[in-house]
Amino acid sequence: MTSVRELLRVDGAVDLAAIDPSATPGTKKSSALKELPIDEALLESWQERLTAEKKRSVLLVLQGMDTSGKDGTVKHVVGAIDPQGCRFVSFKQPTDEEKSHDFLWRIRNALPRPGEVGVFNRSHYEDVLVVRVHGLVPEAVWRARYDQINEFEASLADTALVKVFLHISRDEQARRLIARLDDPTKRWKFNDQDLVERGYWNDYMAAYDDAISNCPGWYVVPANHKWYRNWAIARLLIETIEEMGPQYPLPDLDIASLKKRVLG
Repeated sequence: MTSVRELLRVDGAVDLAAIDPSATPGTKKSSALKELPIDEALLESWQERLTAEKKRSVLLVLQGMDTSGKDGTVKHVVGAIDPQGCRFVSFKQPTDEEKSHDFLWRIRNALPRPGEVGVFNRSHYEDVLVVRVHGLVPEAVWRARYDQINEFEASLADTALVKVFLHISRDEQARRLIARLDDPTKRWKFNDQDLVERGYWNDYMAAYDDAISNCPGWYVVPANHKWYRNWAIARLLIETIEEMGPQYPLPDLDIASLKKRVLG
């Protein structure tokens, strides 16, 4: 059976326009909805082993256009595992302190510790995406960052990196934005800036094409269907930690003696 990592991994030059954001490779809705609770329990089990072993970590990087499901992934997939073993970081516009350092400084400070599953809602890739689209730095600067990112990621020897681009269509984004406006409980999520950024859609797609093509190791998850997004990312995490094979430590304990002390 082909793994989800094999199905969704992209290496080399990529053209996102050629990938259907409504596709559901590897499953169908009825199967995915049955499997997801099982996968969540399995993911929690593997995460516990990772936490107990306390030697290595996993970092899930979530990138995508507004409404692509970054927050939803955290809530529905990562939210199913023990929060004590997770580290969530949402990267916004850099602070003055962060701007005083190189662009990877705040990323290094947010990396998961051994035994943790880290989740980046947006990441260091913003520095080759939004800065490019809005001309915040010269082209020579953001192009040089591809190599800097690759060197940085290669240095994460004890961290398994799972980089996910949540791929939605422009039409699906419009439906989700309108749904926010129609739902009084969701209107607080709406921001006029979402519409401003939507106007740069083609520019962002070009920036993502280049970022994914120049920095290998990405998974493109078709995300028009939320159920598929959740199933796929759960499977990506499970397959990644399974391959790592974390083990419960075996401390040198005198079990019989300790039991007597407990009962005494």
